[in-house]
Amino acid sequence: MKVIIPVAGIGKRLKPHTDSIPKPLLEVGGQPILDHVMKPLDGLDVDEVMFVIGHLGEQIRKYARDNYSFEMRFVQQDHLKGLGYAVSMALQEIDSSPVLILLGDTIVDCDMQKFVNAGDYVLGVHEVPDPERFGIVELSDGYVTSLEEKPEKPKSNLALIGLYYFNDATGLKNELHRLVASGYTTNGEVQLTDALAAMLAGDSRFVAYDTGPWYDCGTKETLLATNRFLLGKMDSAGPRDGCVLIPPVHLDATAVVTDSEIGPHVSIGAGANLNRCVISNSIVGRDCELENVAIKNSLLGPKAIVRNRSGVLNIAEHSEIKGG
Repeated sequence: MKVIIPVAGIGKRLKPHTDSIPKPLLEVGGQPILDHVMKPLDGLDVDEVMFVIGHLGEQIRKYARDNYSFEMRFVQQDHLKGLGYAVSMALQEIDSSPVLILLGDTIVDCDMQKFVNAGDYVLGVHEVPDPERFGIVELSDGYVTSLEEKPEKPKSNLALIGLYYFNDATGLKNELHRLVASGYTTNGEVQLTDALAAMLAGDSRFVAYDTGPWYDCGTKETLLATNRFLLGKMDSAGPRDGCVLIPPVHLDATAVVTDSEIGPHVSIGAGANLNRCVISNSIVGRDCELENVAIKNSLLGPKAIVRNRSGVLNIAEHSEIKGG
Protein backbone atom coordinates (compact mmCIF):
# COMPACT_ATOMS: atom_id res chain seq x y z
CA MET A 1 0.00 0.00 0.00
CA LYS A 2 1.13 3.53 -0.85
CA VAL A 3 0.37 6.42 1.50
CA ILE A 4 -0.02 9.96 0.12
CA ILE A 5 0.35 12.90 2.51
CA PRO A 6 -0.10 16.37 0.94
CA VAL A 7 1.98 18.94 2.89
CA ALA A 8 2.64 21.64 0.30
CA GLY A 9 0.36 24.39 1.65
CA ILE A 10 1.63 27.73 2.94
CA GLY A 11 -0.46 27.62 6.13
CA LYS A 12 -1.89 31.10 5.58
CA ARG A 13 -4.23 30.97 8.58
CA LEU A 14 -1.32 30.17 10.91
CA LYS A 15 0.93 33.02 9.89
CA PRO A 16 3.34 34.32 11.20
CA HIS A 17 4.34 30.87 12.50
CA THR A 18 4.31 29.30 9.03
CA ASP A 19 6.55 31.97 7.53
CA SER A 20 9.57 30.02 8.78
CA ILE A 21 8.17 26.61 9.79
CA PRO A 22 5.92 24.44 7.58
CA LYS A 23 2.58 23.81 9.25
CA PRO A 24 3.08 20.04 9.68
CA LEU A 25 6.19 20.72 11.79
CA LEU A 26 4.47 23.07 14.23
CA GLU A 27 4.26 21.37 17.62
CA VAL A 28 1.07 20.28 19.34
CA GLY A 29 0.84 17.96 22.33
CA GLY A 30 4.63 18.01 22.61
CA GLN A 31 5.33 16.75 19.06
CA PRO A 32 5.18 18.06 15.50
CA ILE A 33 1.75 17.72 13.90
CA LEU A 34 3.28 15.34 11.37
CA ASP A 35 4.23 12.83 14.08
CA HIS A 36 0.59 12.60 15.13
CA VAL A 37 -0.49 12.20 11.48
CA MET A 38 2.03 9.40 10.92
CA LYS A 39 1.39 7.46 14.14
CA PRO A 40 -1.72 5.57 12.89
CA LEU A 41 0.40 4.03 10.11
CA ASP A 42 2.16 1.83 12.67
CA GLY A 43 1.12 -1.76 12.02
CA LEU A 44 -0.08 -1.17 8.45
CA ASP A 45 1.61 -2.88 5.50
CA VAL A 46 3.02 0.31 3.95
CA ASP A 47 5.29 0.02 0.91
CA GLU A 48 6.01 3.72 0.61
CA VAL A 49 4.96 7.09 2.00
CA MET A 50 4.74 9.87 -0.57
CA PHE A 51 4.90 13.45 0.69
CA VAL A 52 3.67 16.15 -1.67
CA ILE A 53 5.86 19.07 -0.62
CA GLY A 54 6.05 22.74 -1.55
CA HIS A 55 6.35 25.65 0.91
CA LEU A 56 9.48 25.06 3.04
CA GLY A 57 9.49 21.52 1.71
CA GLU A 58 13.14 20.85 2.47
CA GLN A 59 12.34 21.06 6.18
CA ILE A 60 9.67 18.36 5.70
CA ARG A 61 12.10 16.22 3.70
CA LYS A 62 14.84 16.45 6.33
CA TYR A 63 12.52 15.87 9.29
CA ALA A 64 10.89 12.83 7.67
CA ARG A 65 14.20 11.25 6.71
CA ASP A 66 15.61 11.84 10.19
CA ASN A 67 12.60 10.50 12.10
CA TYR A 68 10.69 7.86 10.07
CA SER A 69 11.81 4.44 8.87
CA PHE A 70 9.32 4.07 5.99
CA GLU A 71 10.39 4.01 2.36
CA MET A 72 9.67 7.61 1.32
CA ARG A 73 9.37 9.70 -1.80
CA PHE A 74 8.96 13.47 -2.08
CA VAL A 75 6.92 15.00 -4.90
CA GLN A 76 7.44 18.71 -5.47
CA GLN A 77 4.27 20.79 -5.95
CA ASP A 78 5.09 24.24 -7.30
CA HIS A 79 1.53 25.46 -7.89
CA LEU A 80 -1.14 25.39 -5.17
CA LYS A 81 -4.24 24.33 -7.09
CA GLY A 82 -6.13 22.38 -4.45
CA LEU A 83 -6.09 18.97 -2.78
CA GLY A 84 -7.13 17.17 -5.96
CA TYR A 85 -4.18 18.63 -7.83
CA ALA A 86 -1.75 17.64 -5.06
CA VAL A 87 -3.03 14.06 -5.02
CA SER A 88 -2.92 13.87 -8.83
CA MET A 89 0.78 14.74 -8.76
CA ALA A 90 1.53 11.86 -6.39
CA LEU A 91 -0.64 9.44 -8.39
CA GLN A 92 1.47 10.08 -11.49
CA GLU A 93 4.12 7.99 -9.73
CA ILE A 94 1.73 5.15 -8.79
CA ASP A 95 0.25 2.28 -10.80
CA SER A 96 -2.74 0.27 -9.59
CA SER A 97 -1.53 -0.06 -5.99
CA PRO A 98 -3.81 0.41 -3.00
CA VAL A 99 -3.58 4.00 -1.78
CA LEU A 100 -4.31 5.63 1.58
CA ILE A 101 -4.54 9.44 1.63
CA LEU A 102 -3.97 11.38 4.87
CA LEU A 103 -3.97 15.16 5.21
CA GLY A 104 -0.85 16.67 6.73
CA ASP A 105 -2.71 18.97 9.12
CA THR A 106 -5.48 16.63 10.30
CA ILE A 107 -5.10 14.26 13.25
CA VAL A 108 -7.43 11.27 13.13
CA ASP A 109 -8.02 9.12 16.20
CA CYS A 110 -9.22 5.87 14.66
CA ASP A 111 -8.07 2.30 14.05
CA MET A 112 -6.45 2.61 10.62
CA GLN A 113 -6.38 -1.16 10.06
CA LYS A 114 -10.16 -1.33 10.47
CA PHE A 115 -10.51 1.67 8.20
CA VAL A 116 -8.63 0.15 5.25
CA ASN A 117 -10.43 -3.19 5.77
CA ALA A 118 -13.89 -1.59 5.58
CA GLY A 119 -14.15 -1.86 1.78
CA ASP A 120 -12.45 -1.39 -1.58
CA TYR A 121 -13.15 2.36 -1.50
CA VAL A 122 -13.51 3.96 1.92
CA LEU A 123 -14.16 7.59 2.90
CA GLY A 124 -13.66 8.85 6.44
CA VAL A 125 -16.71 10.84 7.58
CA HIS A 126 -18.15 12.41 10.70
CA GLU A 127 -21.10 14.65 11.57
CA VAL A 128 -20.35 18.39 11.87
CA PRO A 129 -22.42 21.41 12.98
CA ASP A 130 -21.26 23.55 10.02
CA PRO A 131 -21.44 21.32 6.92
CA GLU A 132 -21.16 24.21 4.46
CA ARG A 133 -17.42 24.33 5.28
CA PHE A 134 -16.73 20.75 4.13
CA GLY A 135 -17.15 18.18 1.44
CA ILE A 136 -20.50 16.60 2.29
CA VAL A 137 -21.83 13.09 1.62
CA GLU A 138 -25.27 11.51 1.58
CA LEU A 139 -25.68 7.85 2.48
CA SER A 140 -27.92 4.88 1.90
CA ASP A 141 -27.27 1.63 3.81
CA GLY A 142 -23.74 2.76 4.67
CA TYR A 143 -22.78 3.56 1.09
CA VAL A 144 -22.24 7.02 -0.35
CA THR A 145 -24.94 8.17 -2.78
CA SER A 146 -23.76 11.74 -3.42
CA LEU A 147 -20.83 14.07 -2.71
CA GLU A 148 -20.60 17.84 -2.90
CA GLU A 149 -17.75 20.21 -2.00
CA LYS A 150 -18.71 23.04 0.42
CA PRO A 151 -22.35 23.29 -0.67
CA GLU A 152 -24.31 26.49 0.03
CA LYS A 153 -27.30 24.35 1.05
CA PRO A 154 -25.94 21.07 2.46
CA LYS A 155 -28.12 18.02 2.10
CA SER A 156 -26.58 16.39 5.16
CA ASN A 157 -24.19 17.20 7.99
CA LEU A 158 -21.88 14.26 7.29
CA ALA A 159 -18.49 15.67 6.35
CA LEU A 160 -15.45 14.20 4.64
CA ILE A 161 -12.72 14.46 7.27
CA GLY A 162 -9.65 14.05 5.05
CA LEU A 163 -9.05 10.29 5.17
CA TYR A 164 -9.45 8.17 2.00
CA TYR A 165 -8.65 4.60 0.97
CA PHE A 166 -8.62 3.08 -2.53
CA ASN A 167 -7.88 -0.62 -2.99
CA ASP A 168 -6.97 0.25 -6.59
CA ALA A 169 -5.95 3.83 -7.32
CA THR A 170 -6.52 3.60 -11.08
CA GLY A 171 -10.03 5.07 -11.10
CA LEU A 172 -9.06 8.03 -8.94
CA LYS A 173 -5.93 8.63 -10.99
CA ASN A 174 -7.96 8.72 -14.22
CA GLU A 175 -10.64 11.06 -12.88
CA LEU A 176 -8.10 13.49 -11.43
CA HIS A 177 -6.20 13.48 -14.71
CA ARG A 178 -9.41 14.42 -16.54
CA LEU A 179 -10.16 17.20 -14.06
CA VAL A 180 -6.69 18.70 -14.28
CA ALA A 181 -6.59 18.44 -18.09
CA SER A 182 -10.02 20.07 -18.45
CA GLY A 183 -9.18 23.02 -16.20
CA TYR A 184 -12.38 22.41 -14.21
CA THR A 185 -12.32 23.78 -10.66
CA THR A 186 -14.66 24.31 -7.74
CA ASN A 187 -14.05 27.43 -5.65
CA GLY A 188 -10.97 28.02 -7.78
CA GLU A 189 -9.29 24.69 -6.98
CA VAL A 190 -9.06 21.16 -8.34
CA GLN A 191 -11.13 19.33 -5.75
CA LEU A 192 -10.62 15.73 -4.73
CA THR A 193 -14.34 15.62 -3.95
CA ASP A 194 -15.18 16.29 -7.61
CA ALA A 195 -13.07 13.32 -8.69
CA LEU A 196 -14.80 11.13 -6.11
CA ALA A 197 -18.19 12.29 -7.39
CA ALA A 198 -17.18 11.34 -10.93
CA MET A 199 -16.13 7.89 -9.73
CA LEU A 200 -19.46 7.57 -7.91
CA ALA A 201 -21.32 8.45 -11.11
CA GLY A 202 -19.58 5.47 -12.70
CA ASP A 203 -19.57 2.05 -11.09
CA SER A 204 -17.54 2.79 -7.96
CA ARG A 205 -19.11 2.19 -4.53
CA PHE A 206 -17.80 4.04 -1.51
CA VAL A 207 -18.15 2.85 2.07
CA ALA A 208 -18.61 5.67 4.58
CA TYR A 209 -16.57 5.02 7.73
CA ASP A 210 -17.35 7.16 10.76
CA THR A 211 -13.94 7.93 12.26
CA GLY A 212 -15.32 9.77 15.26
CA PRO A 213 -14.00 13.28 15.94
CA TRP A 214 -10.94 14.45 14.10
CA TYR A 215 -8.62 17.27 15.00
CA ASP A 216 -7.72 20.08 12.66
CA CYS A 217 -4.52 22.11 13.00
CA GLY A 218 -5.29 24.86 10.51
CA THR A 219 -5.71 27.88 12.78
CA LYS A 220 -4.42 29.07 16.14
CA GLU A 221 -7.77 28.24 17.76
CA THR A 222 -8.02 24.71 16.33
CA LEU A 223 -4.35 24.06 17.10
CA LEU A 224 -4.96 24.92 20.75
CA ALA A 225 -8.12 22.77 20.77
CA THR A 226 -6.15 19.87 19.36
CA ASN A 227 -3.47 20.45 21.98
CA ARG A 228 -6.13 20.17 24.69
CA PHE A 229 -7.38 16.88 23.24
CA LEU A 230 -3.92 15.36 22.92
CA LEU A 231 -2.83 16.42 26.41
CA GLY A 232 -6.00 14.85 27.80
CA LYS A 233 -4.84 11.46 26.46
CA MET A 234 -1.28 11.74 27.81
CA ASP A 235 0.23 11.29 31.23
CA SER A 236 0.63 14.75 32.71
CA ALA A 237 4.04 16.08 33.70
CA GLY A 238 5.27 15.16 37.16
CA PRO A 239 5.88 17.73 39.90
CA ARG A 240 8.64 20.32 39.66
CA ASP A 241 10.11 21.93 42.76
CA GLY A 242 8.80 25.43 43.35
CA CYS A 243 6.10 25.14 40.67
CA VAL A 244 2.38 24.43 40.54
CA LEU A 245 1.36 22.20 37.64
CA ILE A 246 -2.37 21.94 36.89
CA PRO A 247 -2.98 18.88 34.66
CA PRO A 248 -2.95 18.17 31.87
CA VAL A 249 0.49 19.59 31.12
CA HIS A 250 3.26 18.46 28.79
CA LEU A 251 6.61 19.68 30.06
CA ASP A 252 9.67 18.52 28.13
CA ALA A 253 12.31 16.96 30.35
CA THR A 254 14.87 19.54 29.19
CA ALA A 255 12.66 22.56 29.95
CA VAL A 256 13.51 24.62 33.04
CA VAL A 257 10.53 26.04 34.95
CA THR A 258 10.89 27.94 38.22
CA ASP A 259 8.48 29.75 40.53
CA SER A 260 5.59 29.33 38.07
CA GLU A 261 2.01 28.09 37.74
CA ILE A 262 1.51 26.05 34.56
CA GLY A 263 -1.80 24.61 33.30
CA PRO A 264 -4.22 23.37 32.55
CA HIS A 265 -3.74 22.46 28.86
CA VAL A 266 -0.21 23.73 28.40
CA SER A 267 2.56 22.21 26.28
CA ILE A 268 6.13 23.44 26.84
CA GLY A 269 8.85 22.46 24.38
CA ALA A 270 12.41 21.26 24.74
CA GLY A 271 14.96 23.71 26.13
CA ALA A 272 12.38 26.30 27.19
CA ASN A 273 13.23 28.44 30.22
CA LEU A 274 10.39 29.91 32.27
CA ASN A 275 10.63 31.97 35.45
CA ARG A 276 7.76 33.54 37.42
CA CYS A 277 5.11 32.66 34.84
CA VAL A 278 1.39 31.86 34.93
CA ILE A 279 0.29 30.06 31.77
CA SER A 280 -2.88 28.24 30.73
CA ASN A 281 -4.28 26.79 27.48
CA SER A 282 -1.14 27.58 25.50
CA ILE A 283 1.68 26.10 23.45
CA VAL A 284 5.18 27.34 24.30
CA GLY A 285 7.75 26.35 21.68
CA ARG A 286 11.19 24.89 22.17
CA ASP A 287 13.95 27.15 23.50
CA CYS A 288 11.54 29.94 24.46
CA GLU A 289 12.58 32.29 27.25
CA LEU A 290 9.77 33.68 29.43
CA GLU A 291 10.05 35.79 32.58
CA ASN A 292 7.32 37.57 34.56
CA VAL A 293 4.72 36.41 32.03
CA ALA A 294 1.01 35.71 32.59
CA ILE A 295 -0.65 34.41 29.41
CA LYS A 296 -3.54 32.25 28.28
CA ASN A 297 -4.87 31.02 24.92
CA SER A 298 -1.46 31.76 23.43
CA LEU A 299 0.84 30.32 20.80
CA LEU A 300 4.58 31.02 21.06
CA GLY A 301 6.96 29.84 18.36
CA PRO A 302 10.43 28.40 19.00
CA LYS A 303 13.07 30.67 20.56
CA ALA A 304 10.59 33.43 21.32
CA ILE A 305 11.57 35.77 24.17
CA VAL A 306 8.84 37.35 26.31
CA ARG A 307 9.37 39.39 29.47
CA ASN A 308 6.97 41.35 31.68
CA ARG A 309 3.86 40.76 29.57
CA SER A 310 0.36 39.42 30.17
CA GLY A 311 -2.73 38.59 28.13
CA VAL A 312 -3.05 36.62 24.89
CA LEU A 313 -0.04 36.28 22.60
CA ASN A 314 0.49 34.87 19.11
CA ILE A 315 4.16 35.29 18.20
CA ALA A 316 6.43 33.44 15.82
CA GLU A 317 9.90 31.92 15.95
CA HIS A 318 12.68 34.25 17.20
CA SER A 319 10.20 37.00 18.15
CA GLU A 320 10.97 39.18 21.16
CA ILE A 321 8.46 41.08 23.29
CA LYS A 322 9.41 42.97 26.43
CA GLY A 323 7.14 45.02 28.67
CA GLY A 324 8.10 47.86 30.97
